[in-house]
Formats: sequence, C-alpha cells, structure tokens
Amino acid sequence: MTLAEKKLWYEYLKNHKCKFLRQKPIGNYIIDFYCQKIKLAIEIDGETHLTESEKNYGKRRTSDFSGYGIKVIRFWNNEIFNRIEAVIEKIENEINKIKN
Repeated sequence: MTLAEKKLWYEYLKNHKCKFLRQKPIGNYIIDFYCQKIKLAIEIDGETHLTESEKNYGKRRTSDFSGYGIKVIRFWNNEIFNRIEAVIEKIENEINKIKN
C-alpha cells in the first residue's frame, strides 16, 4: 500500500463496521479498497494519475466497475494527508446513500 492508502486504512477503514478489503481484484483490475456488501470501491490517486492516458484509464476503470454495479469514489493522496476528516465524511455520506 502507498502511504496515503496506509493512512486511510489504519485510521479509518480497517475497523469500519462495513467490512472493507484491501487490494481486491475485480475483473482485470485491483481496487484499493472494496466493501462487497454495499458494492463500494474507494480509489486513492497520486501524481501518476495526472497524465491524460492515466485519466482516461481511470475513467474506463470507473465505467467498468459501474457495469458490475460498483460505486467508485476517488480521493487524491493530498486529500488523505491534509483533509482526512473531509474524506471520512464523504465516505460515510456515500455509505449512507447506498444503504438507504
């Protein structure tokens, strides 16, 4: 895991009431974090995702996951390091939307 992934995992997802898995293979991809029960994927993006080809690849991945009925939310590394509370709030909001 990257440093941002470790931070999110150990400070929040590891003991979450919704069971999240790390590095979950789905189709031809590996999702950073995935909760199968609610079909929620969390992706953490770093600088390597800034090129046009990587942006297009990310859009394709999200579209493919959508085809599996999986909701994907993405965060940048700097969001994890500098605004972890806002990240947690967004994840909780998504979980609540899916459950309701």
